[in-house]
Amino acid sequence: MDAKSDILDYLNAHFPSLDNALKVYLSEIGTLQQVPAGTVLMQQGQYIKYTVLVLEGRIKLYREGEDIGEFFMYYLEPGDACAISMVCVASGKASEVMAKAVEDAVVLMIPVHYMEALMKDHKSWYQFVIESYRRRFEEVLGVLDSTVFKNMDERLLSYIRSQATKLGTQELKLTHQEIATDLNSSREVVSRLLKKMEQRGFVKLNRNSIEVLPV
Repeated sequence: MDAKSDILDYLNAHFPSLDNALKVYLSEIGTLQQVPAGTVLMQQGQYIKYTVLVLEGRIKLYREGEDIGEFFMYYLEPGDACAISMVCVASGKASEVMAKAVEDAVVLMIPVHYMEALMKDHKSWYQFVIESYRRRFEEVLGVLDSTVFKNMDERLLSYIRSQATKLGTQELKLTHQEIATDLNSSREVVSRLLKKMEQRGFVKLNRNSIEVLPV
């Protein structure tokens, strides 16, 4: 199977809202790329050359600051596009966030010089971009609301349940340090709160995973 056929298979599986003619066009202009876990795809201050469609794996979007460390924003998963890169392309500005693969991923890289024509000539792409903006904006608002209005144990429980829902599994293979980084907390605090959550019957702590128990 050639790369174009591979791309079409991915697009048919994960991007059903895009029309068939657009999928064929994307398979011609896009480049399939394997992304090992830990790879940084986008850095703060970097000018964007590609818009990324996620076909496999998981990519984390976050900001870095000298004083606060990482500020987690959201994850991109199969069927998602990097709305931030689209905004940067449209405005001609450098990225203000980081994007890193947290597990092995496959992405479709669309060169930025196609963006204007895609928005103008393909209605399903325009609708997809608008929907991507909306979803990402709601996720960022959710993170902001959680940070401002919830205490740490509420934030942790909300995060754990959200990850279980998004990943479609009750068994999360996340380390306490990874969770602490996403919540801008410390591993010790997360470990202590998870233990309390286990005592209350919300989770079960296994050796290498966290099992989210039914409500």
